[in-house]
Amino acid sequence: MKIIKFIIVCILLTGCTVVYSQEEHSSSFKSDLNKSDVKTILKAVADWQIRTPLTHELADWTNGALYSGMVEWAGIAGDNSYFEWLKGLCEKTGWSHMKRDNPLGRYIADDYCVGQTYIELYRKYKEDSMIKPMQSYFDSIIANPATDGLKFVDTDTYWSTSRWSWCDALFMGPTVWAKMANVTGQKKYLDFMYKEYNATNDYLYDKDEDLYFRDSNYFTKKEANGAKVFWGRGNGWAFAGLPIIIRELPANYKHKDYFVKIYKRMAARLLSLQSSDGFWHASLLDPSSYPSPEMSATAFFVYGMAWGVNNGYLDKAAYLPAIVKGWKSMVTSVWPDGKVGYIQPIGSDPKKVTREMTEVYGVGGFLLAGTEISRLIEKGILKER
Repeated sequence: MKIIKFIIVCILLTGCTVVYSQEEHSSSFKSDLNKSDVKTILKAVADWQIRTPLTHELADWTNGALYSGMVEWAGIAGDNSYFEWLKGLCEKTGWSHMKRDNPLGRYIADDYCVGQTYIELYRKYKEDSMIKPMQSYFDSIIANPATDGLKFVDTDTYWSTSRWSWCDALFMGPTVWAKMANVTGQKKYLDFMYKEYNATNDYLYDKDEDLYFRDSNYFTKKEANGAKVFWGRGNGWAFAGLPIIIRELPANYKHKDYFVKIYKRMAARLLSLQSSDGFWHASLLDPSSYPSPEMSATAFFVYGMAWGVNNGYLDKAAYLPAIVKGWKSMVTSVWPDGKVGYIQPIGSDPKKVTREMTEVYGVGGFLLAGTEISRLIEKGILKER
């Protein structure tokens, strides 16, 4: 009798687990791929974030990543209130980089990721005051460049190297330099960007896997399954940075193909690593150890692939199925009020993730991906369904 009761309890528990799993991956939003439904989701996500007080410093990299997605959404929303919200926040920062009590702080890419948004707002409002502080800051870096190496040593006073020594920096830093070069027409910003990017790429890019180590601390680390440690969002940062850089480069720029080759190689590798549910995970090569979805990595990968198809760099037959599957999975991470879940908290390597977890940079990634999905539909590349 006890055995029968035990079996019944196990069946009931299993049933509950299945029901919970279904609820956990459901959404009150439609994942249909038409302009109306996509914009409905993007508006809900953007509006939730605007209603939710920001907890990081306004010029912090976390918010810089949020703004980069919000400004793209503002461009297709048909509502200037999103631009005005961004403008109000940037006015409070003085249009400058984040400043910290650290002797290396002047060089740290995280602290000027926000410059992406300053430049986009300058493009809309044409006010020189929006880019002058950042331009002066970049000029001072060129005049007195960092000379340390790329070995990453975390310390109590932040970290001991100020160059782009962690793969996240490839979204935070070179994107702003490329944009600055574009809007000012000054090649010196591209020269600096290419030199530093090339150094970082040579140091952190694994040519066997076509993925980036997060930093030098991960060169020899292994996952539980024996694979190398390649962090989902870390590679998401690097991959999402490439479209932003490429689109800013002059057509005849001599190093443009350098960035395009890295981008295409990464895209092909990431395509092979997408899970059957459409998500990518916190660990790219050991997803079974981190089985929960990871929305921020997924969003950055979907964004990068959708941009590539939109702009003729990636084959639509090969990549559209992954983009569609990825977007549909992303929609399941959105709560009824517009909150985006399954976003791994701030970190530097794979960690467990739950649907309750959210962060501003993941919202930025969601908006980046969604705006590119909308453009795919607008262009007729992705047929409405």
